Amino acid sequence: MIRRPTIIALLTALATPAIVAAASPNAAAVSDPGRPAEDTARDADRQPADMLAFARVKQGETVVDYIPGKGYFTRLFSAAVGPKGTVYAVTPQLLIDAIVKAGRQLPPSITGEPGRGNVHDAVAKDGSLGVPAGSASLVWTSQNYHDVHIRAGAEGAAQLNKAVFAALKPGGLYVVLDHSAQPGIDDDTMKKLHRIDEAVVKKEVLAAGFRLDGESKVLANPADPRTANVFDPSIRGHTDQFILRFRKP
Repeated sequence: MIRRPTIIALLTALATPAIVAAASPNAAAVSDPGRPAEDTARDADRQPADMLAFARVKQGETVVDYIPGKGYFTRLFSAAVGPKGTVYAVTPQLLIDAIVKAGRQLPPSITGEPGRGNVHDAVAKDGSLGVPAGSASLVWTSQNYHDVHIRAGAEGAAQLNKAVFAALKPGGLYVVLDHSAQPGIDDDTMKKLHRIDEAVVKKEVLAAGFRLDGESKVLANPADPRTANVFDPSIRGHTDQFILRFRKP
């Protein structure tokens, strides 16, 4: 016969990990009921809990989501930093102009959604991200760095990295997630495939004064030959992706 205190201790030990997991900001952000079904349907491919952990997002921080698209990561950051934190959804003026010129609609802002009072829209232009200098703990950009190259070239990427450096606090993090290309890819192929060489990103970001702080292979896919356009149905949503974390000294 098992004594009652032993049973209680055993049940407590078994329950504790689940309680801790449920209470963690990252788990709470992923399970946030305010996330639309369109977002949660992508979780298997995007591994949001791992992304938040890698980016070291904490409650009360200021986070910049550069080129937020439809707000997938913006919503996660909003929940993860909590009501005392701030999230800036930053869109470059260059991209806004290109979308308007093409006669397309900009993705709707999520600032009006319930529970998103800590999210603010901002426009990057004139070498600035449009946020207070030295205010951010994290600048995040997902599947966008190659687009900066396509639209503004290496000079545009250098300007972006300089602006990110200025927006971050000392010790702040800059995370770049993007579609992986074969080494040595040229600009024309980059534009054709919407991929970028990981080594190029490292070289350019380090040149802006950052230090490489970490790498993740959570979204790596060795089965991707990295020769198809990322929108090709054969690989869309399953591309080989690299994730790099840089730190401002």
